[in-house]
Amino acid sequence: MRRPALPRTDGGRLLLLLALATAVTVFTATVPLLRDWFDLRVYHGTVTSWVHDGGRVYDYRVPGTPYGFTYPPFAAVVMLPMALVGTRTAIAVALLLNLAALAVSLRVLTGPAWRRYGWYGVGLAACGLALFEPLRDTVSFGQVNLVLLALVLTDCALLSGGRAARWAGVGIGLAAAIKLTPALFIGLLLVAGRRRAAVLATAVAVGATACAALVAPDASRFYWTTALWDTGRVGRLDYVSNQSLQGVLARLGVEGRPVWALLAVLVLGWWAWRVRRAAEAGNRTAAFALTGLTACLVSPVTWVHHLVWLLPSFAVLVRAGHARVAACLYAVLCTSVVWLWYDDASGVGGFLGANLYTWITLGLLLSLPVGQSSARPPDRRRALSRSAQTTEPAPSRPAPATQPARAQPPSAVAPSAEATGDAGAAGAGAPAAAGADALGRGAGAGRTRSPSSDPTGSTFPAAANPQSSSARASS
Repeated sequence: MRRPALPRTDGGRLLLLLALATAVTVFTATVPLLRDWFDLRVYHGTVTSWVHDGGRVYDYRVPGTPYGFTYPPFAAVVMLPMALVGTRTAIAVALLLNLAALAVSLRVLTGPAWRRYGWYGVGLAACGLALFEPLRDTVSFGQVNLVLLALVLTDCALLSGGRAARWAGVGIGLAAAIKLTPALFIGLLLVAGRRRAAVLATAVAVGATACAALVAPDASRFYWTTALWDTGRVGRLDYVSNQSLQGVLARLGVEGRPVWALLAVLVLGWWAWRVRRAAEAGNRTAAFALTGLTACLVSPVTWVHHLVWLLPSFAVLVRAGHARVAACLYAVLCTSVVWLWYDDASGVGGFLGANLYTWITLGLLLSLPVGQSSARPPDRRRALSRSAQTTEPAPSRPAPATQPARAQPPSAVAPSAEATGDAGAAGAGAPAAAGADALGRGAGAGRTRSPSSDPTGSTFPAAANPQSSSARASS
């Protein structure tokens, strides 16, 4: 069976892109209901009320709704400039920030490989990304997920080495201060043996939190003593948009925390083991992808738009030669299929279908390619990789005539791209292997080894008492 012919001229490619862009626009405007920038209106209303009306951060409600702010106080401090502009301007700025963050994330995940595809490849990728439900929900809600992803992946790039490596950890620290979920990436740095980066990330997170405490002491005291510990403030755990392990249990009617805590411990144990393997194989992208998957699973609430943390996993699959698997899973995450069980998630169908995104996340955590440890110690691999980059000195005497010189096969010089799981090795051969992902430098050295616009994420039903109360947290 022949593959469908693709246009080879620039004119044909342009027409195809225009047709795809039109189809994507119609789909996103009609099939999934748009979220009307709801979460952005929460952010804007919160800081505007705080600055201009003297209101409390966690007392604000979007007019006509019981929903308000849920992030740590540092997030409100970062969003203070929104109080200087109107809602429409804030939406425009948020859209530009999301597009910039997406560009940074894709640049880190693809490396220099994106250049070979030119404007046509970039256009096709843009059409595909526009269909990705977590991504379109992030943009439509005006959420911060893409900005946090870009901060974390910037640290992923910095860990590759060079003079800028001393700043690795700043992005993770800022992301963890804005929202708690990215704090798991500090654990990644520790497991991978990158202690300096872990210390820097922790210091940045603590420093940012302390800064927020100085700017908003009352809000900080309320959040860290009351709001943080009241898990009921986030809304209904059984809501179909909650694609975490806790969401699965809630839809099964399993109440209480012991079962969830046990599952979380098991998932974290598996994550630590697989991240260690990825670090030893020098595959930092896989290590970061595994951490994003784990954060989505163990968080009590993972709304669909939080699943932008799955994007690094698809990059890892493509690099490892599993493009078809990546395409199939990605296509499922474009369908909004879980919303078919919006009203009723009971029975076997509900168990499988309403939690489908959770199963995909769990499956990726269990089987994502992380690279294979060589039979040699990692330091031996690096020594061989370095030798591949240098010119071998001329022999001191000619080889015997009966034994002609033979070229050394590339596989004896450096591990292949499939062995490391790194796209750079696949694109550049042995020289790229010498510059393999540096995350494992501190770990493993010397070892062989109706769907509606209901707000989600940053919003939740209001509690009965205001911020000043010691009872349930409000927002």
